[in-house]
Amino acid sequence: MLKYPCLVLDHDDTVVQSEKTIGYPYFCYILDRFRPGAKVTLAEFAQGCYSLGFAEMCRRRWQFSEQELVEEYLGWKAYVRTHVPDAYQGIANVIRRQKEAGGLVCVVSHSSVENITRDYAVHVGLQPDAIYGWDYPEELRKPNPFPLEDIMARYALSPSELLVVDDMKLAWDMAHPLKVPVAFAGWGRLDFPELSQEMRNLCDYAFETVEELESFLFA
Repeated sequence: MLKYPCLVLDHDDTVVQSEKTIGYPYFCYILDRFRPGAKVTLAEFAQGCYSLGFAEMCRRRWQFSEQELVEEYLGWKAYVRTHVPDAYQGIANVIRRQKEAGGLVCVVSHSSVENITRDYAVHVGLQPDAIYGWDYPEELRKPNPFPLEDIMARYALSPSELLVVDDMKLAWDMAHPLKVPVAFAGWGRLDFPELSQEMRNLCDYAFETVEELESFLFA
C-alpha cells in the first residue's frame, strides 16, 4: 500500500536541474534586453523566485509590464525547446515506482505543459496523470490552492493522501491552508543554505537527496 496515493511534484529544480542552466541564463538575457545594463546574480534570482514567484519578482523589482511578461514567456518557451535540462539522478525511478504501484503523479509547476511533457518523455519514459503549469491563468497557478483542490476533486482524495514535493516556498503557501503535507526537495537547493533552512522549518518533511525521498515513500 502506498504511503501517499498521489505525489504532487514540482518540476524545475525538483525533477530537472534547470535554474542554473536555463532559467537564470535566459533571464539575464531578457533583463538586459528589457532593462539594458541591469544585472542580477543567481542568488538574487533564486531569492526573488522563492519569496515572490517569478512574475511578481519581475513586476516589483524591474517593473515589467504585462506585455513584457508575455514577451518574456514566449521567448523562454522558444529557448527551452532547444535546451533540455538534466534530471536529478534517481528521480525518474521514484516516479516510475509510484506509477508501478498504482499511484498518481501530478505536476504543479511554473513550467509549461510543453516543457514538462518533453522532459518526462526524455528522462522518465511516461507522462504525469495531470499537469498544472504556467499555461493556466496566473490566478490559478501555484501558490493558489486550485491545483490541489482540483486533484482532490478529480481523484476523490483527501489532503492526507497527497504529498507535495517542491523546492520553493510557494508550494507551502499553496498546500498549508488545505492541510496537504509538503516535502522539501533539498537536493535542488544545496547552494542556498538560508532558503533550505527556512524550508526545513516550514515543511512537514525535508530530504537532502532523492534517495532519502525514495526510502521514505517506499521503504
